Amino acid sequence: MVFKRLLGSLGVGGPTVDTVLDPGAARPGGTLSGRVHLVGGTADHDVEHVALELVARVETEHGETAEEGDGEGIVVFDRHTVGGAFRLAAGEETSIPFAVTLPWETPATELHGQPLGIVLGVRTELAVAGARDKGDLDPLTVAPLPAQEAVLEALGQLGFGFRSADLEYGRIGGTGQQLPFYQEIELTPPPRYAHQVNEIELTFLAVPGALEVVLEADKRGGPFSDGHDALSRFTVPHEGPSGPQDWNTLVDGWIQELVEHRASYGSHAVYGHESGYAGHESGYAGHESGYAGHGSGRSGGGPGVGAALVAGAAGIAGGMVAAEVVDEVGDFFEGDSEDEED
Repeated sequence: MVFKRLLGSLGVGGPTVDTVLDPGAARPGGTLSGRVHLVGGTADHDVEHVALELVARVETEHGETAEEGDGEGIVVFDRHTVGGAFRLAAGEETSIPFAVTLPWETPATELHGQPLGIVLGVRTELAVAGARDKGDLDPLTVAPLPAQEAVLEALGQLGFGFRSADLEYGRIGGTGQQLPFYQEIELTPPPRYAHQVNEIELTFLAVPGALEVVLEADKRGGPFSDGHDALSRFTVPHEGPSGPQDWNTLVDGWIQELVEHRASYGSHAVYGHESGYAGHESGYAGHESGYAGHGSGRSGGGPGVGAALVAGAAGIAGGMVAAEVVDEVGDFFEGDSEDEED
């Protein structure tokens, strides 16, 4: 679905813009392509530039305490100028092709065709004679990288279930995170770990040559101890494990180490690793915005068992399906220019 709107700030009779993305899901670090179609208004206009903004709906914190509550905001996480200055004659139709590279940390919005409840959009800005109007918004669909998909596939085969996914505003300390938010995927544990943890939270941070996997376990308390969070970080190349070790064995080792917390600070596992405890309220040491506290925003193969992992994903937000996600994008970004975070 394409949201086609009159550029209100340019007045009645101004140009219209219609951005059409090429079919298919994009991937982090990959190319997003399409065309920006412009139709001149009732008079000639001098176009200064045409730009694309990548925007996301992100969970934000309004206050320090849980009573003050959390909210949602708009974050612009990338911007590309796709057209320079030119004159658009009255009634003239023109088309600007574009091909831009997505950030490596762009979150996935689907897995095996199932929406995860993550809302991303491509917003088109047309600047004409000093006036700017962000009048066209299109939903952006992003599939995970093969390594990300393989980790999720392995988790599915190990018995984990999908609970939810969202975008959290903040940064994870000790990582090379570039975007001002991160994706958090919450997983339910299989019976093997259900007596030890309430849930596992997974975050991917990709770079050109590798994938950093951040895992956090919400560990249950015992008769003589309170619950706490255990956190581990692992790095794996995009092509996956080398030698005889497969993804299931690798990921199972990660989970065992996380849940049992056998490693000490500064230890190293396959492809590099760090681990530590983190309290719910105090936050993980070194994080810029209170990483591990649940109340503080933690600062989220082929279509086999991995598809089963996200079988409940289509039920997010009251039975949301792909078409409804598209509608939500249009509703959510309506008049958002005053609330966005740059």
